[in-house]
Amino acid sequence: MAEKMCPGPLNGAVGFREAVCIHTKKVYDQCRSRDCMRDIRVYLPVEDQCFIEGNAISIKPRCAELLSTLMDVEPVAFRRGFYSVDIRFFYKVSVEACTGIGCPRILEGLAVYDKRCILFGSEGGARIFSSQYVPDGADVQLAQRTNLPTAVLEAVDPILLDARVVYPTQPCACTCGELREVPRAICGCFAQDLSLDTTGNQLLVTIGQFSIIKLERDIQLLMPAFDICMPEKDCCDGIGGDSTEDPCEIFSRFDFPVDEFFPPRKEPSCGCGNVSTRSSCNSGCASNAASTTSSRCGCNNTASTATTSHSCGCGNTASTTTSHGCGCN
Repeated sequence: MAEKMCPGPLNGAVGFREAVCIHTKKVYDQCRSRDCMRDIRVYLPVEDQCFIEGNAISIKPRCAELLSTLMDVEPVAFRRGFYSVDIRFFYKVSVEACTGIGCPRILEGLAVYDKRCILFGSEGGARIFSSQYVPDGADVQLAQRTNLPTAVLEAVDPILLDARVVYPTQPCACTCGELREVPRAICGCFAQDLSLDTTGNQLLVTIGQFSIIKLERDIQLLMPAFDICMPEKDCCDGIGGDSTEDPCEIFSRFDFPVDEFFPPRKEPSCGCGNVSTRSSCNSGCASNAASTTSSRCGCNNTASTATTSHSCGCGNTASTTTSHGCGCN
């Protein structure tokens, strides 16, 4: 049986100085989600709600932004170690409303979506106390909490797929699941008060959302350590590190923003000859000279092997020894 390792100096371990005990978060369970949220009600400001009552002829989707989420973790009955994670998504939705006369009008409103999943988070019955100070808060030393796992949500920008106005005579314009109250912080994201009325026309959208949901728990782990982590860089090093340095001298070390004046074009992929690396190539490039420094594009090179990185190398007849954004033929 292997000898149990304890915190402290390590003798004979190559490269490791000691074994240290660290306090960190361990992911006990996680899942990924691809949600297509169809026909979600958008709550518009009062003025915009009045606008869609009779003026809007057509609605075009523009974009959606995930403002915030509310999450709650509760144990699942009869399944020890499992927890339900309830998440409420708050979206800021922007659409373009056309009236047939004049310029289109941009409407921004709030969409809400609820999601639930069940994940494993292990068990624990300890009570946790902390002496961490919180400004203008209650004495944290007297506060306690159970060591329930913590829910963590990672989400990319949502995709607004569709938008339409539903009239009261249509079956899907119902009052079920309507929003009755909006958190104050969410209301602050809109210039006007939102209309929660359910009797008028309704703006419905379809949103696509990719996300990852995790259950994490505090844990102590024994880890090998090479040495203490001491910064090697001095704060005065680099651009603008010394306040006494001449500002024009600092400015002279800035790279010229070429891409701001000449935005780079999208490089289409091409298959020119046999290459061992992934390649993409701009058409119309022709250079017969050998490339010894970094280049945007070196096409039709017939000289010796390139010794540095290229964004594009098309038509190279010689071998390539380093990575290229495009190495064709």
